[in-house]
Amino acid sequence: MAWSEHQHAQLRAMGLRLWSPPAALEEPAAVAAPAPRAAAPETTTSTTLARVALPRSPQPATATASPLAALGWPELRAAVAQCQACGLCESRTQTVFGVGHEQAQWMVVGEAPGENEDKQGEPFVGAAGQLLDRMLAALKLTRSSEDEEGDRTPAQRVYIANTLKCRPPRNRNPSPEEMAQCEPFLVRQIELLKPRIILAMGRFAVQALLRSDEPIGRLRGRVHHYQGVPLVVTYHPAYLLRSPLDKAKAWEDLCLAADVAEGIQA
Repeated sequence: MAWSEHQHAQLRAMGLRLWSPPAALEEPAAVAAPAPRAAAPETTTSTTLARVALPRSPQPATATASPLAALGWPELRAAVAQCQACGLCESRTQTVFGVGHEQAQWMVVGEAPGENEDKQGEPFVGAAGQLLDRMLAALKLTRSSEDEEGDRTPAQRVYIANTLKCRPPRNRNPSPEEMAQCEPFLVRQIELLKPRIILAMGRFAVQALLRSDEPIGRLRGRVHHYQGVPLVVTYHPAYLLRSPLDKAKAWEDLCLAADVAEGIQA
């Protein structure tokens, strides 16, 4: 694929450098000023939501606005692995791109990688990941993309990604700037996957997708939309481990998402 100099300049501004055949290799550009903030995705919800004070435009990301818009899955994964757009690249063990089948009809969006995710390079591992897997299995859903799951249809597969692709040190909350720098990667993952239903788990996932700082308890229980895709809000599994009484509410949210997904398929 031929890239214009303007597109290369945008990628360099984000701290990215794509691999090219040896004859076309360029010298890596030094990372200087922070990357230009990506355009924010447009959302519609069933009620008017308070806007989070993130340093981003309310306009949706478009193919002309993002240098990532032409990337496929392999190129996008490589771009994430090479990203140096913010200071999180200095403390990470590895990036956490996402996991699941690339034709899955379900998408789960979490918050930021934790210690286990940073070590393994996969979202939702450890105790929180085990809880999520049990919840998905109860609906006959799987994050697996392996051949032994070949009898599963796209409607039974889940793709899981985080809002941030790098772990904040000591699992601190991500900053608005870090969320803004990482947002184009998540936007492109959603564009490539084209999910039938999105499950947003935790307040930072909600902030990124719905531009809302409303508590999870006020947003759950109804269907929102992200770029026309139905979206259901629920609690993060790590929170459920600390507050087991809310597991029943989270199960209600998954059932709501399943009803929406089934209605779309019908």
